[in-house]
Amino acid sequence: MVGTWRMGPWAVLWMMLSFFFLLPSVRAQTKIPLETVKSWADAFGGELYSIVTKYSGSLLLQKKYKDVEPTLKIKEVDGLELVKKFSEQMESMLRRKVEAVERLVEAAEDADLNHEYNSSLEFDYYNSLLINEKDENDNYVELGDEFILEPNEHFSNLMVNTTYSDIQLPTNVYNKDPDILNGVYMSEALNPIFVDNFERDPTLTWQYFGSSTGFFRLYPGIKWLPDENGVVSFDCRNRGWYIQAATSPKDIVIIVDVSGSMKGLRMTIAKHTIATILDTLGENDFVNIIAYNDYVHFVEPCFKGILVQADRDNREHFKQLVDELQAKGVGTVNKALTESFKILREFRDAGQGGLCNQAIMLITDGAVEDYEAVFEKYNWPDRKVRVFTYLIGREVTFAPNVKWIACNNKGYYTQISTLADVQENVMEYLHVLSRPMVINHDHDIIWTEAYMDSALGVHGYAFLNTNNGYILSHPDLRPLLRTAMINGETGYLSMDVKVPMDKGKRVLFLTNDYFFTDISGTPFSLGVVLSRGHGEYIMLGNTSVEEGLHDLLQPDLFLANEWIYCITDIDPDHRKLSQLEAVIRFLTGEEPDLECDEELVQELLFDAVVTAPMEAYWTTLALNMSMETEAGVEMAFLGTRAGLMRNVLYVGSEKISNRIFLTQKDKESIFTMDHFPLWYRRAAEHPPGSFIYSIVSEDDSEGGGLPKVVTVSTAVAVSVDGKMGIAAAVGVQIKLELLQHKFWMATQQPNDSDCSALDGACPLSCQDDILNCFLIDNNGFILISKRPSEIGKFFGAVDGSVMTQLINMGMFRRVTMHDYQAMCKVPYHHHSGARPLLSPIYAFLATVKWLISDFLIFLLEFNVSSFWHSDNLADAKAVFHHSHKHKKHDTLQPCDTEYPVFVYEPAIKETNGLIECGDCQKMFVVQQIASSNLLLLITDATCDCSFFPPVLLDVKEVKYNTSVKCERMRSQKLRRRPDTCHAFHPEENAQDCGGTAEVSISPTLLLLPLALLLQ
Repeated sequence: MVGTWRMGPWAVLWMMLSFFFLLPSVRAQTKIPLETVKSWADAFGGELYSIVTKYSGSLLLQKKYKDVEPTLKIKEVDGLELVKKFSEQMESMLRRKVEAVERLVEAAEDADLNHEYNSSLEFDYYNSLLINEKDENDNYVELGDEFILEPNEHFSNLMVNTTYSDIQLPTNVYNKDPDILNGVYMSEALNPIFVDNFERDPTLTWQYFGSSTGFFRLYPGIKWLPDENGVVSFDCRNRGWYIQAATSPKDIVIIVDVSGSMKGLRMTIAKHTIATILDTLGENDFVNIIAYNDYVHFVEPCFKGILVQADRDNREHFKQLVDELQAKGVGTVNKALTESFKILREFRDAGQGGLCNQAIMLITDGAVEDYEAVFEKYNWPDRKVRVFTYLIGREVTFAPNVKWIACNNKGYYTQISTLADVQENVMEYLHVLSRPMVINHDHDIIWTEAYMDSALGVHGYAFLNTNNGYILSHPDLRPLLRTAMINGETGYLSMDVKVPMDKGKRVLFLTNDYFFTDISGTPFSLGVVLSRGHGEYIMLGNTSVEEGLHDLLQPDLFLANEWIYCITDIDPDHRKLSQLEAVIRFLTGEEPDLECDEELVQELLFDAVVTAPMEAYWTTLALNMSMETEAGVEMAFLGTRAGLMRNVLYVGSEKISNRIFLTQKDKESIFTMDHFPLWYRRAAEHPPGSFIYSIVSEDDSEGGGLPKVVTVSTAVAVSVDGKMGIAAAVGVQIKLELLQHKFWMATQQPNDSDCSALDGACPLSCQDDILNCFLIDNNGFILISKRPSEIGKFFGAVDGSVMTQLINMGMFRRVTMHDYQAMCKVPYHHHSGARPLLSPIYAFLATVKWLISDFLIFLLEFNVSSFWHSDNLADAKAVFHHSHKHKKHDTLQPCDTEYPVFVYEPAIKETNGLIECGDCQKMFVVQQIASSNLLLLITDATCDCSFFPPVLLDVKEVKYNTSVKCERMRSQKLRRRPDTCHAFHPEENAQDCGGTAEVSISPTLLLLPLALLLQ
């Protein structure tokens, strides 16, 4: 019987690695003594710790907070109670905005009823493009009278007129057309309502009125500037808020003729028409596109037989596919119509899609018959599907058939001969779909995205979710949470998340608690996110108003001015107050009408008192600094959980290396509405008392040159009854030169060193040619190297051989991050597999957070019926320059991407190894720098391992096989449909269906959108 020993794959791997690194017969070309590297790390680390603790004052600040621990209370936040409270505040605030719109509605309807249309009306108004313009004789031009404009902080310091509105028109709308003059004259009645609304609710910003004739009344009045070609392309009728307000949800199938007769200009016009139709669709609509010639095909084969949500991604995808259509063959429109009716019926019967309006858009250069049999079978007598027809080109031979199709299916017929005709003709279908709500005088409230934020701790935030599941801020929205919020549920759940930081170069691992509820009367749900641990605690300390006020008045103190300690937008007299000024006036009783967050103000007073000694400490240091030994320490700073900041300059302001640090130009370094400073956030997730060293990359450094400064910070913690909270973070900014000087001084041995006990080269210095010496941080970025060009770069890009071994040994861990909302460049050659990326790792910075209480940005639309008509618009006075055609080499398309982040494992404090590099072995030694996030890395410079590939931070598109990609594209996202639908009305005039035989008199829509912007 023969015994056998079976060795598993892990054992093989272990033996291979052991063989690779530890063979006793393998000798490094340069042997680096481990003891030497450790002594260097200890010396350098001790020197650094001495400098940063001294000049930051971190030990003093920690002592001051330790001294007050007996008086502190740490309260755990009740997330559900908090989110319900915020929801009630939001509901109340939004109700006030609705009331402002309703006052505008009433005024507009009264003005319309009292207005008699006058085709010969002559009336001068303030044209926003022409105001304050003069001719060569120094006289004001027509429609350009004097219009006083003044900068207004409430309106982002724009030049505005808060006593009057003015009128904007796109270039292709004649500014003295009778319809325009009548509409502008009638809507003058809104001016006093605009002003009154603003006086009643000073948190309002832009209020405006849009008309289907194309004019746009805006309050407060501003000066409108054309583009570089002198064209005003903005048309309120193209905007998403206008279109959403004008129509109910729509299911649309676009049918385009791609037969041979459509070649050339006709095909170009047809493509532009499709793109314009797509631009009128939104997230509440569903769409598909069918092209036909000898046979019928879906422009996206994956979407065969279905409708897809008309979100931005799908609209842009359709545009790219349409752009590639080619005309050939013979048209067979009856098959395309049949397929379209079947899709719409199946979706309607299955309860899918918009469940309101359904329409077919037929784009063709002619129809040889009227296809009555198709309509009789699939659409008559109920005519649940409207059919809109667009005759492309100047040929009118088949116009009667094309018009008949529209007029007998409750649609509208137009002929489009030039690109300039497209916009106005496409808009006609919106007028038809709006007829039912206009006849009914329905006033639906339409909501678009909202914006808000609150200071919810270092990693906390709030966010809103729309009925379609779209949000403006969330690092990692999971399906379970999305479903609950779309359904308007109240509850909470917990998730482990990876949060990217510093433009995707770093990552935090957090456990977040998500609390959510709906906002009554709106399609929104509100969520609040709190991070487990210190992120869920509030610290409450006792201090007197008198003592706190004294310390708030110190010159080195300032607040997070984007935070809302006191509401300064309500009373016009308060608008010029900074948050610090408002807090002081509130505490002194000078402004009894100020509304302030008393709990936050109390936290602020407490922090002001505890941190007050830092001013004297820093000042004493600054006065006694030795320029010879401490040159390079430029600034000390601190920030507290309540948003209080202090700083001191150790050098003259003209000598500061990074002048944008702690200013509005460097949002990452200050408290803003959507985040704590980066140096605070990173320190908060590092052991208190240990310092985080950060260097900006070459791309991000001021002026674009090599990095010059290092930011150093540490967290200050307090503990009460077993609960630990982060009270503050404190730090210094030092010149990189100082760090380098200390580094090179510490990493050398004198020539007379005792080398008897060392195994390896001795005496040794990092200045020797046989060594490469690096100082890297816990994400692998280089702070110090012999070669200045490598500073700020990822170490793996510089030395792939060593970085690969550090990853294999577990000293660094690769974390794969995903971006599911990235945009990738479409290659110039359509069939190429390459898709260069457009910085998608930075996309997470575009996430938007939310301001709780009365501070919200949103668009609110309100439909108003009107009795003054006539859709005749004057011919365009200038060439319409807008085109939807995409340049293939500039086109972006939605994609999923992944990218690596590397994270140091702090349990491994030192390591070393040998790398087989052909005819030599390369030795490396890594040693942790105590009380920091830094590593000293020494490598053999004489052994060439350049054949190892670099370890890069490249972003890669996630490629899916055809079936998986198609399934993802076809999947229907969970959504909550709008509450109202206006599809048909028995009093509609179906014979008002376009063409030149009669004048269109579809009622004009007056849309009153109200935009609220709070600074």
